[in-house]
Amino acid sequence: MAHTNDHPGEQAAQDPIKLIGIRETPLSVDEVFQAVGDDAAGGVALFVGTVRNHDGGADVDALGYSCHPSAEAEMRRIAEKVVADHPVRALAAVHRVGDLRVGDLAVVVAVACPHRAEAFDACRKLIDDLKHEVPIWKHQKFSDGTEEWVGAC
Repeated sequence: MAHTNDHPGEQAAQDPIKLIGIRETPLSVDEVFQAVGDDAAGGVALFVGTVRNHDGGADVDALGYSCHPSAEAEMRRIAEKVVADHPVRALAAVHRVGDLRVGDLAVVVAVACPHRAEAFDACRKLIDDLKHEVPIWKHQKFSDGTEEWVGAC
């Protein structure tokens, strides 16, 4: 006879996607962390992407993010795939667009799962797929006066 776990915490959450958004205003780690609160989750993995002061050996002075109108729908599609492939209790992801400075938060994602390893795996999959698949572009301005466009996150 197969073992079944009838504990409610091991059952799938009703709607684990709690927050998906593209924001023109500063991002909040607290907002994302609170969005994934779940009593059945033993682990929450959170990733924060910030604007760094260099890229490819050049000093970055400023950058801007812009997105295609489909970006938020693509974020949701990726979130749905992560939820389908991992035991996610709750998931949240927000990305900033507009002009940012060094140190600003560009993206914040969090995943809550019953166990630590699952949370890490799901969070890594979420941020990696967001970075590679969501139509968000970064326009970097370097201190030497040059600039470049970089695809996704």
